[in-house]
Amino acid sequence: MEKLKGKVVVITGGGTGIGLGIAKCCLESGASVMMAQRRVEIAEKEAEQFRDAGYPAQARRCDVSERESVVSLIRESVDAFGSVDVMINNAALTGEAAERRPFMEETEEHWRRMIDINLTGAFFGVQEAARQMIAQGNGGSIINISSVAQYAAQEGCAPYCASKAGMDGLTKTAAIELGPHRVRVNGIAPGDIHTVASDDVVGTAADEGLRGKFFRYTPLDRRGRPEEIGHVAAFLASDEASFVTGATWLVDGGFLSY
Repeated sequence: MEKLKGKVVVITGGGTGIGLGIAKCCLESGASVMMAQRRVEIAEKEAEQFRDAGYPAQARRCDVSERESVVSLIRESVDAFGSVDVMINNAALTGEAAERRPFMEETEEHWRRMIDINLTGAFFGVQEAARQMIAQGNGGSIINISSVAQYAAQEGCAPYCASKAGMDGLTKTAAIELGPHRVRVNGIAPGDIHTVASDDVVGTAADEGLRGKFFRYTPLDRRGRPEEIGHVAAFLASDEASFVTGATWLVDGGFLSY
């Protein structure tokens, strides 16, 4: 069923990993999708393959740590498709790109870079998308992709965990204030999802001397797939979730059940 038919979805980090899985599910649900990526050539390659398959996908460059880049992304999405109905703030430094390090060796430079991209980037995305949605007057859906690290700390990941925990307050506060404009704001907290960025994250953590509790056991006894986050995102983006706001959905295979 094309539950997103007629909707325009913007996805930051939409050309790789979880973002790409979300893009695929949104396109299959009938949406037009703008895939944003700092390394735009990656997203453009994927968008071209989607277009070849008959889907309305485009790609644009965006560095979410820079407000003007996010402003440009929103404007270019409207120019390309006519509106912005759904904003999915997915871009983040994660996996190997997060550069794990012991807390006492954490640097101010690394801390600020993680917060700027993972949390401030989502703030820019929420605010600028909401500005456009309010101007359009038809409401909208904003989805912040967080992590189980929002709830469960991980060794060597202080700035990552802090950035993801901050997403909870951002999501709830925005949901409260944007509700009167019929703009819904929700989050998704993925568990261990198999992507290129996290291909051997457990082995790498062990090599770095982190203890066995870095990752808990996943009761479903497997890693998740990006599309399994995408299906939940497509639901939250749709009118089927019209009474859902201010919530973060766990998609973790039971990771946080104990």
